[in-house]
Amino acid sequence: MFGFQMLCFFVLKNIMEFNNEIKTSIDRSVLCWLATVSSEGIPNVSPKEIFNIYDENQIIIANIASPQSIKNIKQNKNVCISFIDILIQKGFQLKGKAEIVDSSNPIFKSMEKVLLEMTGGKFPFSTITCINIESSKAIIAPKYFLYPETTEAEQIECAKKVYGLK
Repeated sequence: MFGFQMLCFFVLKNIMEFNNEIKTSIDRSVLCWLATVSSEGIPNVSPKEIFNIYDENQIIIANIASPQSIKNIKQNKNVCISFIDILIQKGFQLKGKAEIVDSSNPIFKSMEKVLLEMTGGKFPFSTITCINIESSKAIIAPKYFLYPETTEAEQIECAKKVYGLK
C-alpha cells in the first residue's frame, strides 16, 4: 500500500553543517547518487558506491566508472549528492562544489587511504571527486509526515515487505 509513497521522498528541512545525524546516515547508506550538469545544462545522475566523509565539510567519492560525472564536473563544479537508508527511508541531500583530485595532488594519498579501506583494493580508481559541501537538507519518506505516529521500526518492517527482505 505504501510502496509508491516509500519510494517518493521529500526534502523537508535545511541543515547547515555535518552533524552526527548526517555521519550516521552516510554510514548506513549503501549508495549515493551524484548529480552533475554539463556546460550545455544537460543533467546526469550516477550511483556511487564508494563514498565517505573526508573532513568537516567534504565528501569524497572514488571515481570507479565515472566518465560523464568527471567531464561534467570539469565543466561545471556545482553538484548535488543524495543518500538514504533504504530501510528507515531517511537520508540527506548535500549540495556544493566539486573538484577532481588525481595522484599529482598532495592530498590524493590521504583521500585514497579512506576510500581504499572501503574497497579493500578491489575497485581500482585513479581520481577522486571531492565535494566541498555548502548546504544540506534532510530527506524523509512521506509516510513519516502523512502518518506522524510512524516509527522507524515500523518503517523498517514495511520496507522489508516491499523489498522482499527477511
